[in-house]
This record gives sequence, structure tokens and C-alpha cells, in this order.
Amino acid sequence: MTETKGARTSLRLAESMLELIQRHGYSGTGLNTVVEHAGAPKGSLYFHFPQGKEALGEKAVELAAARFGALVADSARESATPADVLRRVVDELAGMLDDSGFELGCPVSVVTLEMGARSDRLRDACAQAFESWISPVSDLLVAHGHPRPAARGLATALVSLVEGAVIVSRAQRSTEPLRCAARTISTLLEPGAEASS
Repeated sequence: MTETKGARTSLRLAESMLELIQRHGYSGTGLNTVVEHAGAPKGSLYFHFPQGKEALGEKAVELAAARFGALVADSARESATPADVLRRVVDELAGMLDDSGFELGCPVSVVTLEMGARSDRLRDACAQAFESWISPVSDLLVAHGHPRPAARGLATALVSLVEGAVIVSRAQRSTEPLRCAARTISTLLEPGAEASS
């Protein structure tokens, strides 16, 4: 099916919002800047997002969730174990941080920290984004022999570990926190891996 011009404009606005949130935070991203960054006509913003900045922020969070979910799915197709999948994900995130000079962070964590207490709409979007990452990791763990209740708790801890490592890596302008997270993931998922590495 061919994508319409309107759909392309809407996506371009959401992609611009996403990138600007990664660089400047939600509060630091103005709608005029988004329109300019997207190269979109000014009137198109309220045509596609009549509820304004929160609606655009929600779409950006959904886009970030889908991209990270695709990264996990792609890594799962190319990896043998859950530890391998998560190491690939960590490698990709470390590369993104390094390539951006540590300017790009996780937009979902940024929006959660900035707006979670002020906007139910954005908090819900962020909660759904995190859930969209936790569930497939949990399913992956179950597929590799972990009991479902334990897998859910472990998946939540693993996603939280990686998210926290991204934040600390960005603050320290170093991928070492992410590398530490990868080693911890190996220890959690492959007992004895630390001793052999």
C-alpha cells in the first residue's frame, strides 16, 4: 500500500520530535523547532496533531518504542541465546551513543523523567513503551526455558538495567556503563560466564 503525503508528513513530524527529544528533552523542544526541523508547513502540525505537543510527544514515544522493539526482534533472529540478544542490543545502543557524541539518549526515559508526574497521557505512553520491550524479552526467556513468572521479573530487571546504563553512559560520556551492563546480563543469564571471560 502506498503511503500518502499526509502520512509521510505526520511521520516526519514525529521523527523530528523524537530526535529533538533525544537531544534537548521534551521540555526543551518547541513546536516551531519541530516544524522547522521536519521541513513541514507550519499548518500541518495542528492538522496532524490537533491536540498539540502532548499528542506529538506521544507519537514520538510510540515511534521510539517500535524502533527499539524492532532492534530486539532483529537481534533475536540473529542470536542463539537471550544473553546474545541483549548483548547485540547493548552494542547497538553503545554505538548510537558514541556516534552522537553522547547527545542522543533514550527518549522514553527522558519523557518519563520530565513529564511522568505532569501528564497522564505521556506517562501512559511511556509505560506502554517499556511494556512493549519487557514482554518480548520475557517471551524470549520463556522460549529458552525460564518459568513465565520468573521470566517476567527478570525481563523487567534487564530492561531497567539497560535503560539505567544508557543514562549513566550519557552522563559520563562513556560506553563503559553499558559494557558493565552487558557483563552483568551475561552473569545473570549465563551463570559461569564471568568466570570464563
